Amino acid sequence: MKKTLLLCTVSAVLGALVAVALYDPPQTEPRTIAQEADQQSPLRISIGQPAPVPPPLRADTPEDQELTPEERVNVSVYERANRSAVNIMTESVQVDRWLPLERISEGEGSGTVIDQEGHILTNLHVVGDAREIQVTLYNGKTYNARIVGQDPDSDVAVLKIDAPAEVLHPVAFGSSTALKVGQRVYAIGNPFGLERTLSTGIISSLNRSLPRRGRGGTIKSIIQIDAAINPGSSGGPLLDSRGRMIGMNTAIASKTGESAGVGFAIPINTIARVVPQLIQNGRVRRASIGITRVYPAEQGVRVLTLTQNGAAEKAGLRGAKITSQRKREGIMTYNYTQIDRFAGDVIVGVDNQPVRTVDDLLTVIESKQPGDEVAVTVIREGRQQRVPVRLQTEE
Repeated sequence: MKKTLLLCTVSAVLGALVAVALYDPPQTEPRTIAQEADQQSPLRISIGQPAPVPPPLRADTPEDQELTPEERVNVSVYERANRSAVNIMTESVQVDRWLPLERISEGEGSGTVIDQEGHILTNLHVVGDAREIQVTLYNGKTYNARIVGQDPDSDVAVLKIDAPAEVLHPVAFGSSTALKVGQRVYAIGNPFGLERTLSTGIISSLNRSLPRRGRGGTIKSIIQIDAAINPGSSGGPLLDSRGRMIGMNTAIASKTGESAGVGFAIPINTIARVVPQLIQNGRVRRASIGITRVYPAEQGVRVLTLTQNGAAEKAGLRGAKITSQRKREGIMTYNYTQIDRFAGDVIVGVDNQPVRTVDDLLTVIESKQPGDEVAVTVIREGRQQRVPVRLQTEE
């Protein structure tokens, strides 16, 4: 009996040793820091399955929500003025040069709501030849428009649409008198049909001149900007940093027909002089003082040239003194002209209103009617005097 028990015990021990010897535990690799972190992460990624999309970031702090000061101004200007900008679509008929055929031509441009009576400001070259004009407001509603007034000399036109007053948001008007080179400006328009597009830039120069389209002469006191203006932007508002309209985008200088960083805008002071007459009379009946060229002087504007038999010449105002002389060198004789600019009168006032710039002079004269008499205050040969001038009708 004892012998049998001993054999069973020995057999059990040997069986346990054999089981231990034959047991091969699974091999494990050391866990990395990333794996440890993954074990604690709620995002579990399984191989062969798409990764779950993480929740969006939340702006929990004021810093996450803030814009830069420049961005805040940009946003403020756009929010204040974008509903005033409109898209203008035109349809016109063009006659072929070689065949007696007519073809339909479509165009587009921009404009600005200026009152709640439905008057829209734009460039004349945008709508001048159109037989059909449509204006689309900020809300996507489109209205037929008609021209109520046009002024080829300033390339300004006023349209009229029959739209409810509550959907018309007139632009706020500023002033172009004290503009500075380097000042920040904002242009809103419809380049390539992309409605109410904002571009930014600065005033690059002032008092530029643009040739009038097909009429000869120039449009003066033009604002030069570097904000992007492309086809379709003509007629849109140029704004200052407070969202006030200071000009109307009208042209670009480009070899390709697209923005090259040189754009031009008609100043709002010019527009303000002609628009009331366009709405009331359909045209501008201008008075002329008969001065063709002036340039800045220390106290006002100096007269350079006068219109022959014009109002200023008849009144006795003086321009630059021009003398012709002959000069002989050896056997050759030359004729040359000498100009004494300082001989011209310096205009410092008209009807007791001070004149410091060309714009000041035009503002007074264009507020008058042909036949009105104005008292022009000039400095001549160091002395101040008043010269009465009876204005004529501008040709």
